[in-house]
Order: sequence, then C-alpha cells, then structure tokens
Amino acid sequence: MELSWESSVEESINAIYLLFSAYLVFAMQLGFAMLCAGSVRAKNAMNILLTNVVDAAVGSLSYFLFGFAFAFGEGPNKNPFIGTSYFALKDVPTASYDYSFFLYQWAFAIAVAGITSGSIAERTQFGAYLIFSFFLSGFVYPVVAHWVWSSSGWLSPNSSPRLFGSGAIDFAGSGAVHLVGGIAGLWGCIIEGPRVGRFDAFGKSVIMRGHNATLVVLGTFLLWFGWFGFNPGSFNKILVAYPTTIDQGHWTSVGRTAVTTTLAGSTAGIVTLFGRRMLAGHWDALAVCNGVLGGFVAITSGCAVVEPWAAIVCGFFAAWVLIGLNMLALKLKIDDPLEAAQLHGGCGAWGLIFTGLFAKEEFVVQAYDAGLAGVQGRAYGLLVGGGWGLVGAQLVELVVILVWVSVTMGPLFYLLHWLRILRISIDEEVAGLDISSHGGYAYNAHEEEDTAPRFYGDYVRMHNNS
Repeated sequence: MELSWESSVEESINAIYLLFSAYLVFAMQLGFAMLCAGSVRAKNAMNILLTNVVDAAVGSLSYFLFGFAFAFGEGPNKNPFIGTSYFALKDVPTASYDYSFFLYQWAFAIAVAGITSGSIAERTQFGAYLIFSFFLSGFVYPVVAHWVWSSSGWLSPNSSPRLFGSGAIDFAGSGAVHLVGGIAGLWGCIIEGPRVGRFDAFGKSVIMRGHNATLVVLGTFLLWFGWFGFNPGSFNKILVAYPTTIDQGHWTSVGRTAVTTTLAGSTAGIVTLFGRRMLAGHWDALAVCNGVLGGFVAITSGCAVVEPWAAIVCGFFAAWVLIGLNMLALKLKIDDPLEAAQLHGGCGAWGLIFTGLFAKEEFVVQAYDAGLAGVQGRAYGLLVGGGWGLVGAQLVELVVILVWVSVTMGPLFYLLHWLRILRISIDEEVAGLDISSHGGYAYNAHEEEDTAPRFYGDYVRMHNNS
C-alpha cells in the first residue's frame, strides 16, 4: 500500500532525526579517543588512538554480521534470550527496523568496546584488542541489548508478560551499554594486573598522570555533545504526538531528556570538584571531567522518565559513587588508567537503581506507550509512589548483567592471559607501546625522548642487546 504524502513526510523526519542522533553517538568515538589519549602517557598515545579506530572498524563488521541479529532478530523462532534473524542484515528493512535504526544501534555497540579498552590501556597486546573487541561488540553486548530493548526480551518493559509487572527501564543504556563495558573492563584489569610501577614495593599507589590535560577536556566536551544523541536519540522517533495533550509529543520528551542529561552531568562535575578539593587539597580538573561523565552514565537509564530535579539528585550521588569506587580500587590495587570500570560500571549500576526510585508514571507512559490515555499496569519509581516492582526489575538487570559479562568476558581474558597474548612484556611496557608495537611515537618530541628509543629499529636493537 502506497504511503500518503503526510505519512512519507512523517517517516522522513523521523529517519532524519534517528540518523542525526546516530552521527552524534558516533562522534563520541572521537571523544573517547581524545579522552583516552590524554589520560595515558605520551609513549602509549599512538596505541590508544589506534585501539579506538579499531573498535569502530571491528565493531562494524561484527555487529553487521551477527551483533544486530542477536540484539533485535525477532523471526518466527524468536525467544527472550537472544535474537535469531537479520544476520548480515538479511530481510532488513522491515516494518520495525530499517538501516537508520541499525546505524544508531551500531554506534552504541562500538561505544561498549571503547569503554573496555580504556580500562586495560598501556599494557595490552594489540592482537588481544582485536579479539575482545570483536567478541564484546558482536556477542556479549547484543545479548544484553536483546534482553532490555527487544520487544521479546525477558527484561523489556514492552515484553509480555513483563518481569514483576514492570520490566526493567534502561532507556538509553546505563546497564546495557555502560555497565556491560565497565564490568568487562574490570575483569581485564584484574586478570592483567596493574601497570609496571603503579604500586611501589609497600603497596602504596604511585601517581601515573596522563600526558595531556587538553585532550582530556576536549574529549569530555565531545562526549557531552555526543550524549545529546545517546539519550534523547533513544526515542528513535521525534514526530509522535501524545493524544492526551494539545501540543506535546516525543519532541517535548526529547527536550526534557536533553535537560535531565545536562543537569545530571553538571551536578556530578560540581560535586566532584568540591569533593576532590576536600580529599586532595586542590582543584582537580581531570577528576571533574570524569565526574561529569559519571553523571551522564548514571542518568542514561532514566533520562526520559524522571523530572529535571531528580536528575540533580542522580548526579549528586553519582559523583560520590565514583569517588568512593576510585578509593576502593586503590585499596584493592586495581589499576584502571581511565577509571572506566568505576565510572561506567559503578555509575551505570547506580543509574539503574536511581531509575527504580524516581521514574515518573506519566513519563514512563510517554516513553513506552507514546502517551496513550488509560494505559494500565506501568510500574514507576518507588519514591514517587510506584511500589517495588520497578526497583526489583532494575536490581535483576544489574545482577544478570554482572553475571553474564563475568561468565563471558572473564574466561576470555583469562584464556588470552593463559595463551600469553594478553599482556605485553615488561621491556615493551617500559619502552612504551608506541615504539614497541606501532613503529614510532605519536609526537615528534616528548619528555621521555632522552631515554627512550626514537624509532622502531632503535627499539629492536636495544631489546636484542638487553
């Protein structure tokens, strides 16, 4: 049946909105690259930049071949655990999914791998990056995405029946994206162990500062910019009117979602600024950047279903979650150069719990039922009168993601470690991955040039003579 002129315009506007959101989320890869490059030492800058490029390229193939199918495949043999159709985009577009939707979801998938690569920076063999990035973006993450976002997923608020009469509300992925990447990174940190020199002979931490604060700040703002596609874009459509109102629709919710995202990140940044001032005695710009990102991670689950004032509450506690987990990581001698496991894992977990406490019924109906009047049975936040159903579903999502990622990525990292293809040698680590694995440094000159080899041939001769 031929579409009417009005329907064609509506579909076109929604497609443009989703594509633009996908472009914004993809821009976050540049943000990750800049943040990671600035957070590592100069002798490893080339390596971490290359891993971010590889995450995007490898993730494109793995998500195209089977990742999208595992996440959203809903053929005749559909089941609540994993998708079973649309491999290599066969039979796409459909009535439910088109190429724009695939591109948007692909941008999410490659972001997960970028989170994990930061956790194990400065000490990982490049071949191991290729393996875990392919596996994470092509299988581990898509299965969780199917649980939460597919209409047949067992955690989905759109499934039938819904878990605890609610389903888990993880609107843009505090759990499905950030918690998955954070837990995977944590296992990488634990199995690889800390960088050489990160802790002294007495177990006391030794500060290893990143080499370029400018890149860290640039990366933070690029990620902030991209989050306006990550969270508001998760509505997928903008031209959807709410029938119970005169002038409201998804466009209203999109604007509110952008506001809650901004308020949570800003609040977390300010709280981190003063929190670090109290603990360290100085104003720490780099810690503030991570604080801002922690607030964004936390609000990502409930961004569309909470009031703006609740987003401030979310950001306040996200900052203390991050500060507390960073202190715990030092005590446990867990070395994460980007604080990714603490930031994405810890704040992602808090974001799931926060949504269970503060989700507003009206906004839940708008986000998941297009504002239809008379919708019954939608669970909402405990602290706004919604009961325990949603909290229970959120906690179940948190636990099953922790278990799923642990039983998939943990053994993979251990296998790579056992095969001796995970961590580089001490000599290579001291010299730096740029010179030992990539043929030269990212910069023509840096502070270690007087003692480090300048070219790959110099490194090989030095290594052979040692």
